[in-house]
Amino acid sequence: MKLNLLASAILAVALGSTSAVAEEVKVGALMGITGPLANFIPPILNAARLAEKDVNDGGGILGGEKFSLVVVDGQAAAQPSVDAASKLVNLENVAAIMGGLSSGATIASANAVSIPNGVLQVSPTSTSPAMTDMEDNDFLFRIVPSDNYQGQVLARMVLEEKLNKVAVAYVNNDYGVGIAATFKAAYESMGGTVTAFEKHEDKKNSYRGELASMASSGAEALVVIAYAGGSGAKIVKQSLENGFFDRFVGTDGLRDDLLIEQIGAEALATTFFSAPTSPDDNPVGETFHARFDEEFGEGSDKPFVDQSYDATMLIALAIEKAGSVDRTKVRDALREVANAPGEQIGPGEWKKAVALLADGKDINYEGVSGSHEFDENGDVAGFIGKFVVDGDSYKQTAIFK
Repeated sequence: MKLNLLASAILAVALGSTSAVAEEVKVGALMGITGPLANFIPPILNAARLAEKDVNDGGGILGGEKFSLVVVDGQAAAQPSVDAASKLVNLENVAAIMGGLSSGATIASANAVSIPNGVLQVSPTSTSPAMTDMEDNDFLFRIVPSDNYQGQVLARMVLEEKLNKVAVAYVNNDYGVGIAATFKAAYESMGGTVTAFEKHEDKKNSYRGELASMASSGAEALVVIAYAGGSGAKIVKQSLENGFFDRFVGTDGLRDDLLIEQIGAEALATTFFSAPTSPDDNPVGETFHARFDEEFGEGSDKPFVDQSYDATMLIALAIEKAGSVDRTKVRDALREVANAPGEQIGPGEWKKAVALLADGKDINYEGVSGSHEFDENGDVAGFIGKFVVDGDSYKQTAIFK
């Protein structure tokens, strides 16, 4: 009799445990907590956490279940991201994945894990043009514009600054190769001259040999397409220390507080950067940023905060629209909640969205980072900002769209 009671108790605990798991909807957050993007991560992850909080404070998902982010570290690198995504899909059984962050991490994890397993993956930051034509069975999306666009905008920025001859140093990965090629083609088509075009590996101790060669090419500035936490800051520092270059142009990977910390604002006074941004006339932006800073103390002005929130919220809305965690249904629902037509839903309006979906109404999420009208390739148009160093941070001076 005691054995039967014990067995019943164990069964009750097991059933209770199963029930608790069933009442939790898991979504993966494939981050680069360590590696070259580590300095970007805290505010990006906080933005995803704020979306998680908005869903749960708004009554939960799928009839009151808890919306739960499962955070893993892909190190912003290919193989670690494949391993991390495998854990999310095969062990955590997530309904979808938000991430990765670097293009290489996203492409590798999508090709090896999310696409073959039929799991929706939405990146808030990956910009490589290679993602556009991937055979992804419509399971891979991003909410930032491709570097095909950023490269063209950067070319315009450089020429507007009267820089007609530049050298280009770009990191040998999906991100660097993609944007460098697009920039070079656009810049030369507009009349600019690329005096040197040098690919480099990310983890070298010295780039002085390559920099000396580029410095002798007659360039007026050095375009650095790399992550500050990888080769980027090192290239700028060694250029200044050896008198190779004193003016730089960067992309979003270089627009990192780490660059200012290591180089100093004064030495970067003439440097400018391109980076995906949000529309300046978006009425929800100011409210969202104030709410973010109230929740976390600071950080709403950091790169990709808006996009991280929006990517997480879009996934949650797709799950709610699908009415289940069936991965194919979640994929199919994403465009339905993101693209027009439909009643507009903004950040923090989870309860409104749930009520409309329950009534069979169409919704159209308009995010902090703008509208996300996915095309047939899972790409969006988006906005590119021009940034300069302003004290210990960055200031946006223009928006291109």
